[in-house]
Amino acid sequence: MKQWSEILRNVTMLSQLGLSFITPLLLCLALCWFIISKTGVGGWIYIPGFFFGLGGSATVAYKFYLSVNKQEKKKHKKNKIYFNRHS
Repeated sequence: MKQWSEILRNVTMLSQLGLSFITPLLLCLALCWFIISKTGVGGWIYIPGFFFGLGGSATVAYKFYLSVNKQEKKKHKKNKIYFNRHS
């Protein structure tokens, strides 16, 4: 049963990472579309919007990486056997 909970946890983390990757990019592109439709600026505005979206996605990925490392360190620390703690 422990394996199923671990698999479910990993699938959930993977889907959260995927959503976190795509959301900043889509929001920046939607903002570019809004700017073009309201002000009439040229289509070139999508290029910086795309790169800003990628930057946001990279930031989210880095923070996700840090949180996973922090959880893994806690997990390994918990599994250590000390003098007064015998498992």
